[in-house]
Amino acid sequence: MTAAPIPADAATALPPAEFGFPGPLRDKLVAAVLDGSKTATASLLTEYEREREPLPRVGDRSVVLDSAERPVAVIEVTAVRVVPLSEVDLAHAVAEGDTTVAGWRRAHEAFWHSEGMRTALGDPGFTVDDTTPVVLERFRVVAGVSATAS
Repeated sequence: MTAAPIPADAATALPPAEFGFPGPLRDKLVAAVLDGSKTATASLLTEYEREREPLPRVGDRSVVLDSAERPVAVIEVTAVRVVPLSEVDLAHAVAEGDTTVAGWRRAHEAFWHSEGMRTALGDPGFTVDDTTPVVLERFRVVAGVSATAS
């Protein structure tokens, strides 16, 4: 982390960065963000469209939440691009902690085809294919979050 920790109450003023759903997957992903082995993430464009949320922009900051919804770090977006699923490259897969694009894709398709994601999208039959637009986001940790209030 590049800066002194900020108080939790200050961090909660930022929008949340939630990796996966609360539980073991989120715990694993948050740990990877904190240890620096995960410096990227991928979302489906349809998630942003469904929620009518703007795409992330370079310089945007958000607070990483753990499975207990506690703030643990502040991240800053360093790059964003939208590509068809078939165009996700090895550099992105590695930045997410995978060693191959095929492994990255298997893991992401399992998540995107999960009951939880299909429920969140309101589409019990939702599936991705090579043409599905994916939002690829790079980020860096800019601060930890201290448990003490300011």
